[in-house]
Amino acid sequence: MLLLENVQKSYVEPNGETLPILDIPKLELAAGEQVVLRGRSGCGKTTLLNCISGLTTVDKGRITINGTDIVNLHEVARDRFRARFIGFVFQTFNLLPAFSALENVMLGMTFTGQKKDSGRAEKLLADVGLSHRLTHKPSALSVGEQQRVAVARALANQPKLLLADEPTANIDPAHQQQVIDLLRKACDEENVTMLLVTHSPEVSGQFERIEQLEDVNRAVAAVAG
Repeated sequence: MLLLENVQKSYVEPNGETLPILDIPKLELAAGEQVVLRGRSGCGKTTLLNCISGLTTVDKGRITINGTDIVNLHEVARDRFRARFIGFVFQTFNLLPAFSALENVMLGMTFTGQKKDSGRAEKLLADVGLSHRLTHKPSALSVGEQQRVAVARALANQPKLLLADEPTANIDPAHQQQVIDLLRKACDEENVTMLLVTHSPEVSGQFERIEQLEDVNRAVAAVAG
């Protein structure tokens, strides 16, 4: 379902030096597999998710999702592919401030060309405990509530691949397990492949496969060495 081959990404520092961030010979996730990605802060976890989603372009390599190498897609086609096949829970939420919780969840449906499903959006918000906050804008929601809206939005289009960047980092303990259960239930029911970044031992301990980025990323290993 997801295959990375010889993926490399680097940035140019202010002094002009090139800083390697990713150098991944191979990383593969099967259809329906749920995998945790761990690693020290600053080692490239968020950059990796951005590259997989096509939000950030790689310098070299192949990223194949559901049989399509997104590296070879032009920008518009890549955006359409992302909207149709990838759900992303951003660490910074990325909710639109002028829209309500329900509208934020439904907005992502407009980019797929399919009919918007308000019933699914309402159900997803109810699943994360926000049925009473449908009409509230992000400014009227707590940080944890905004994160839960972001989770609901990521699932709105029934994606084939779900990327979750610290989805419970800003959620109170009472709702953390609720969110993880929702993500895993959606993946199980709809055969969604999930790559989840977390620092939480309580969260990662619930998953069979845990990948340390330092183990698959030669750029990190080179710095550590």
